[in-house]
Amino acid sequence: MLAGWNTRAEALPEIMDDPHCDPIGLERTYRAFDTINAVIGGWRQVYTRDLRPLLIRPGGATLLDVGCGGGDVARHLARWAARDRLSLRITAIDADARAIQYAQALPTVPGVTYRQAMSGDLCAEAQRYDLVISNHLLHHLNAAEFTALLADTEALCTGLAVHGDIERHPLAYAAYRAVTPFLFPGSFIRIDGLRSIRRSYTHLELALIAPPGWMARRQFPFRNLLMWRATHA
Repeated sequence: MLAGWNTRAEALPEIMDDPHCDPIGLERTYRAFDTINAVIGGWRQVYTRDLRPLLIRPGGATLLDVGCGGGDVARHLARWAARDRLSLRITAIDADARAIQYAQALPTVPGVTYRQAMSGDLCAEAQRYDLVISNHLLHHLNAAEFTALLADTEALCTGLAVHGDIERHPLAYAAYRAVTPFLFPGSFIRIDGLRSIRRSYTHLELALIAPPGWMARRQFPFRNLLMWRATHA
């Protein structure tokens, strides 16, 4: 890895995390996530390989999407399951009221419910879900928040958990910088995306901090999956 990429830029702020950021730019950013995550998120592969086999059972399954942002991943998962004639009931949560307000204003997707909450709130309510996921959340968390999320996940999940994130790499940074200058004008996609790459973990870093029972898996292109399976699942 090239010089300057050996350490996470974990203190590098992202514009959309600022509660006082431009609301129009934030809305455009949420809207752009639908395209960005479809292209680089890798959730279609995760759904086909890891999630869909667990939906093929009487009554279907429940899924929790933590830190859902504008809710695009939850909507895609619900539509894919519906096309496969599988029952999937999704609860998509985010601590940011702006994200939930944006998601709730969109046309309803059957099976998807949005809620302003944190994973700890659901633990306090003794909620349980067959599947727990997050997308591009891990790199936003400090060490204590990272540990708390995984502990909450284990308490909430009765089946499989998949936390997907970017893998930090100079080639990922260079490619993203090359293709985004004129995409999604008026949004934070370019600046925040580049900062997200710098804030993210390498595969080795994530594997080293994964607690017992958790597994770091690399997925092309430049994706990290942190996975956990309940022992009885």
